[in-house]
Formats: sequence, C-alpha cells, structure tokens
Amino acid sequence: MVAEIIITFILMLPLYGLLVWSYFEPEESILWGKRWMYKEEPELSSGVIRYTKITSLAAMIFLTVMFFVLILINVL
Repeated sequence: MVAEIIITFILMLPLYGLLVWSYFEPEESILWGKRWMYKEEPELSSGVIRYTKITSLAAMIFLTVMFFVLILINVL
C-alpha cells in the first residue's frame, strides 16, 4: 500500500520535471529533438507557446489530483 505510493511518486518525478521545463521553456521543449530539421532557428507563434504552457500546467494539475486520489484510495 505505502510502497505503491512511493513507487508512483518516484516514477512521476521525471514527468513533473519535463512538464515544469516545458512550462518555463516552451520554445526549447517544442523544438527538443527536432532542431536538426531546420537550417535556421524556427519562429514559433505565440499561440503555440501559449498552448504548450497551458497543456503543461493542466497536465501538472491533473497528475497532482490523480496522485492525491491514489493516496486517498489506499488510505480509506
């Protein structure tokens, strides 16, 4: 019961790190692994940057809620 929560928390840390990085550096996260396809630095629209930030924030909130639900299910 407690081990499941600890393992889930440990496995969620890299995902949280990726989402936080994607929120604070949306241009870098969008181009991660795709930069080699362009000769020059591509210009990203503000809509794409806003979309990346909103989806990262929504995913962080969703994961946090799901983690607390997991804790509540195991406690009760």
